[in-house]
Formats: sequence, C-alpha cells, structure tokens
Amino acid sequence: MAGVRAAGQGIGWRGALWLGFFGLVLAGWVALWAMGQERAALSGSFGLALLAELCGGDVAALRFPALFAMWAVMSAAMMAPTAVPAFATWMHLPRGGSGGPLGTLALIGGYLALWLGASVLFALVQRGLALGGFVGADGGSLSLWLTAGLFLMAGGYQFSRLKGACLSRCRAPLTFFVAHWRPGPTGAFAAGLRLGLVCLGCCWALMALAFVGGMTNLLWMGLATALMVVEKLPEAGRRLTRPLGGALLLAGGAAALLAMGGLT
Repeated sequence: MAGVRAAGQGIGWRGALWLGFFGLVLAGWVALWAMGQERAALSGSFGLALLAELCGGDVAALRFPALFAMWAVMSAAMMAPTAVPAFATWMHLPRGGSGGPLGTLALIGGYLALWLGASVLFALVQRGLALGGFVGADGGSLSLWLTAGLFLMAGGYQFSRLKGACLSRCRAPLTFFVAHWRPGPTGAFAAGLRLGLVCLGCCWALMALAFVGGMTNLLWMGLATALMVVEKLPEAGRRLTRPLGGALLLAGGAAALLAMGGLT
C-alpha cells in the first residue's frame, strides 16, 4: 500500500507540472496570435502600453522592449515543446537529488532563462533589420538577398559538426543529465541553463528563419516548431536533419537566383 500511495503522489506532482507547463505553452501561442491582430481590436481590452504596442500588427515599428517581449514569448512557445523529452527524463531521476518537483521547476526555469538571454540577441537583430528596411510590418523579409542568405545559412548549419554535437546531446537527455548532475535546485537550474545552451546550438538557425516567414505567421512558426521537435527525437530526427538541410539550401539557391534576376 505504501508503494501504491507513493506512486500516486508521484503521478500527482508530475501531472500538475505537465498541466502547468502545457498551459503556459498554450498561453504563449495565444499571445503570438494576439500579437498579429490589429491594435483597434485588442489594445483597449488590454489597457497596457506594452501589450497595446505588441498587438499593433506592425512588428517593424516596435521599440526594443516590445521586440524583446515578443521574442521571449515566441522562444518559450516554440522551444519549450522541443525539450519535453528532456523534461520528462529529468522528472524520473531520483527525487533525493534534483529530480523532484522543485528541481524540475528549477530545470525548466534555467532552460527558459537561457532562451530569455537569446531573445535579447534576436531582438537586437530584429531591430537592426527593421531600421535598415529589410523586414516588413510582419517581421518578414523584404529582400530576396536576405531571404536567400537566411535559407543558405540555416541549410548549411544542418550539416555542421556543431549542430551534430548539440543534437546528439538533445537526443540522449539521460546521458546529458548524468554528465552534468548536481544536487538540489541550484544544480537543476544550472543543468537547465546547459540544456538551453545546447538547445540554442541546435535551433538558432531555424529560429532565424522567422525573419523569412514573419513573426506573426502562426503557420510558419508552427511548422518550424514541429520540425525542431521531430529533429530532437533519436530515430526520426536522424532521418530529418540532412534532408531538411538540403531542402533549405535549395530554397536559398532559388531565392538567390530570383534576386540575381532582379526580382528584389
């Protein structure tokens, strides 16, 4: 009976964490949808200047704080689902160390903290592109040369040794966590930071393709999220990485040909 009771308690805290986790992810996607709507429809109900600016429908006109907020929400909504296998692995590590509920929250917090830092860099790039007139109101590219460069960069990175090294760690979370195990919530937070850094190494180039499809294009962002989720799976991911790289290189080549033809 004690064993059954303990199992039930374990299912309880894990279930609560998963409900909260997926609730936050869903809230992130709803926020991304809201950011693509017109200010007239949404800003009055929010009543806050930053949220009103985010919901203005003109990404190119956003100030840096709003750009950072947009990238932070987008990073959380898109990248948190890709780490689900790693989080699930961590939850089943010994509770006496970092694997209990507090440790799991600390791990997720460290992971998201790393992506908050990355959002600063993405927002700075976004701001520079907007000031240069390279992206439009939806944050998407206005230049075929920029589009070609982004596709070629992302496609080439799919074949790089760094991408392969990062993916190998993402696909074997148990091995990764054993190598970086430290007791307590502080150790879990540090492991989350490391996991986020490895994840950034896997996905930064694919995330940068948001500058092609546009920040408010949920279909484009959803497709990118699905590709990044599958790519981190041990079997399916190995069959996806190189073909995806080839497809991105072809897309980049096609965009470059169009640019050379004067269709910019």
